[in-house]
Amino acid sequence: MQTLDLNLLIALDALLTEGSVTGAAERMNQSVPTMSRTLARIRLVVGDPILVRAGRVMVPTARAEQLRDGTRSLVAQAQALLQHGGEFDFQTLERSFTIRADDGFVSSFGPVLLRALTKVAPRVQIRFRSQGLQDVEALRAGLIDLDIGVINDIGPEIVRQTLFKDRFVAAFRLGHVLEQAPELTPQLFADCGHVTVSRRGRTSGPLDEALAERGLSRRVAAVAPTFAEALAIARETDLVATVAERLTQTARHGMRTRELPLETPLVTISQAWHPRCNADPGHRAVRALLKQSCEQAY
Repeated sequence: MQTLDLNLLIALDALLTEGSVTGAAERMNQSVPTMSRTLARIRLVVGDPILVRAGRVMVPTARAEQLRDGTRSLVAQAQALLQHGGEFDFQTLERSFTIRADDGFVSSFGPVLLRALTKVAPRVQIRFRSQGLQDVEALRAGLIDLDIGVINDIGPEIVRQTLFKDRFVAAFRLGHVLEQAPELTPQLFADCGHVTVSRRGRTSGPLDEALAERGLSRRVAAVAPTFAEALAIARETDLVATVAERLTQTARHGMRTRELPLETPLVTISQAWHPRCNADPGHRAVRALLKQSCEQAY
């Protein structure tokens, strides 16, 4: 059997992570033909097709699925070993990090993080991925480096660090009736039409429970999947959007904001990562810079 060198192992990890030759080529900054030749070499060494076509997409073989976790672990160990062999220099680090976060975090804190990176690590690239539904597999498989948001217990091994706590506020267009109200009472708030935010399409939550305790209810006219979309609707209608304050500090530009007339639970925004990245100096530096960016952005 031929020897599988480290470069082929890294390429195999990229192919299994991306699930396509094109994606793996982009991940490794190579041309598609070069990655195709590398896949051919891997197939020869492993004695398995690794990726096979199913319609318009490529899917991993059973053997590839068996190799996935072990390959990812070996590559991570090799990277950590090589990085620890010399003094870490963030300024010269050339690396791409994938961060999964919602639109609110990207618009409010992304610019702060990128400005900081320009100064201390200009060769680092950040790839933001939309949040969607949270799952632990993306972290385990190395599809993302960091997951940011309201992170529940998505896996016993996943590491979480609190970035900040956020509260909800009411946002509405200029000239809205609430703009002139001397006081935003629970009754006045409930009498308005509302646009709420839920990726799962839910129409009620803790705010509605707080209203119900006072014998009140609100009319939810629309449900949007993201804060940005809810604010876009509220900006052009008489609907009130209840949104997280810090996560929408950029998106609320040109709108009016008032504190809610009811107490609602604070939300904890965290960053989460797989423990294999704990000792990775590059990963650790990006985590620290991201936390610092969150502290400076408000």
